Amino acid sequence: MNDSTMPRWMREHVHEYLSSNGARGHIWNGIPTLLLTTTGRRTGESRLIPLIYGKYEKAYVVVASKGGSPSHPSWYLNLDNQSAVQVQVGEQKFDAKARTSNGEERAQLWEIMCGVFPTYSEYQSKTDREIPVVVLDPID
Repeated sequence: MNDSTMPRWMREHVHEYLSSNGARGHIWNGIPTLLLTTTGRRTGESRLIPLIYGKYEKAYVVVASKGGSPSHPSWYLNLDNQSAVQVQVGEQKFDAKARTSNGEERAQLWEIMCGVFPTYSEYQSKTDREIPVVVLDPID
């Protein structure tokens, strides 16, 4: 895992999550977080990032907000190249397939995620891009 590009607070969060096997770090400032590992589109290396999540049926949902930036986050761009990801939720680890939700499903999931983290609405108002909502479907 190459985390040199992450802010220090994020590296500390990931360290707590990993060193405790999810006992610490899963709930971060009262908000549920998971660890998503993607494959770098240019390097082919594993890239791990902590993300806020919600639940939708058997899947997990994350938002590619990048704080309302005009560009998508790197982890989301990696999914275009490789949709197979690894996820850790608390102590549970599993493989998943990532997909971007659209239409009515996206609208429903956006509302769910704004309920989990209301600041997403503010992020959307800061950018012209539609912030992607990503579904992580566990692979059985």
